[in-house]
This record gives sequence, structure tokens and C-alpha cells, in this order.
Amino acid sequence: MAVARARQMWELTERLHACFYLAPEPRRTAAEAGLKGFWMTYFASRAAPMGAVRPEVVTATFFYFAPSRVARAIPDAWALCPPERALAARYAGVDEVLRRLYGADIDDPAFGRAAELLRRAFDGASTLGRPLYAGWAALPWPEQPHLALWHGCTLAREHRSGAHLLALAETGLDGCESVVSHVAADQAPHDWIEGEAGWTAEEAAAARARLTARGWLDGNGSITATGLAGRAAVEATTDRLDDGPWARLGEDARAELMALLGPLVDRLPPDDQLDWRDHYGPNPAPATA
Repeated sequence: MAVARARQMWELTERLHACFYLAPEPRRTAAEAGLKGFWMTYFASRAAPMGAVRPEVVTATFFYFAPSRVARAIPDAWALCPPERALAARYAGVDEVLRRLYGADIDDPAFGRAAELLRRAFDGASTLGRPLYAGWAALPWPEQPHLALWHGCTLAREHRSGAHLLALAETGLDGCESVVSHVAADQAPHDWIEGEAGWTAEEAAAARARLTARGWLDGNGSITATGLAGRAAVEATTDRLDDGPWARLGEDARAELMALLGPLVDRLPPDDQLDWRDHYGPNPAPATA
């Protein structure tokens, strides 16, 4: 029950949270605030609730990305755009995106009621072992209903992200091994290893060697039954650790939230119309180099 419940809610809340990543408005507001390029905007605006943290902290809490990719954006981002300004730019961009996507329906009472239910789910949720979620949970809820809904979906996203990090740690996978095994299991395209996560070919080869020694990959780099079982265990643990807020919300309220979110999510651009690779662009050179 916990697995199905957590997975259902993640699929809905993640779609609404992520609608802004490739939209032009948040990229413009971030640039106006001083951030440079897709990756600096991504790392700084997502990590900002933790304060002006070092790149090692971002690498540890984001877990998926190569340290070298993070280090080309952090800490230089904080010199260009302090965390408070990065957050303000993010919410301003999200406001513009949602107003464009929903038009006159932005005043639909569904936004406010869904936000209220999300707040009920996540108020008091454990932050233990989830520093990125803790940062977002410490922020005040926006007053405007559509921004409050996006904020609630962001809490859901980062709560699950923390659960996934704990699951990976329990399994003993590092960041590169996580991405490589994810790709080997046909759960992500191959170019995510270098193109999105930023690992070098040499780092990926070393991760494959470690996974092969562990029995997760065979000599050809293909996923084994052990590897598939290991990946399934990671996902099941993630779902279990992510279930607390949804269980606390209760089935009636959760069903209401799903009924409210469903039509709103249906208004968003389909995932297959989005290609992250078109939006990355090069990382800026470190300002201190």
C-alpha cells in the first residue's frame, strides 16, 4: 500500500513542480538576478534554502551529479546571486510560468484547496536525514494559492529526494554508480551519465567496474538479475521512506488531493515534448579561475 501510495503522489506532484525547469521565464528571472546558465541556475536555486553552502554539500545532497559539474557553479553562484535573491527569482519565474500555463484559470479554487491539503500532509514531516527538504520546509508558504501549491509540490519532491538518498546510502551506491545502474536498467537514456549528470567517461567506466565486481553488471556492462533486484530494492525503500506524509494525510484527503491535482497536471506540456539537452548549454567558467 505504501509503495503504490507514495508512487502515485510523486507522479502527480513532480509533474507540477518540474513544469518550470525548461520554461523561459525562470531562466530569465534567474539571469536578471545574476545567475549564469542552466546549471548554475539549477544548483543555486534548488540549494538556496540551505544557505550559501559549499559545493561539497550540494554534491552530497543532490547525489546524482558529478562533483566537477557542481563545482563549476557553486560557490561562484553565491558571489553573483545570494541565496535569498536566487529564491526570489525562482518564485518570480514560477509565478510567470503558472500564469502563462493556466491563464484565467489561475484563480481556480483548486489551487488553494490542493495547497491546503499538501500543507496538512507536510507540516511536521520528519526532516531527519533530509537536509535539502529541511531547507525548503523552513521557508514560509507563499500567500498566493498557485505559488503555495507549487511550494507544496516542491516539498513533496524534496522529501522524496531525501528518501531516495537514504535508500541509495543503505544500498551502498555512490552517485556515479547510481546513475550508471539506473541507465543499465533501461530507466534512463545513456547520455544522462555524461550529458546530464556530468560524469566523465573514465568515472563511468570505474563505476561500471565496481558494479561488475558487485554482481550488478555482467562483463558486457549489462544489468544482471542481482542488479535489477538491487534497483528495485532502492525504489521500494524510497517509496517506504517517502510515505509518511501521505499516510498521515489519510485516504479521503489524499483522494481529494489527487482529484484536484489530476486536471491541473493534465494542463501541463507532455513530458515527451520536452528535451532537457536543448536547454543545458555550457557551464560558465568558475569566476575564481
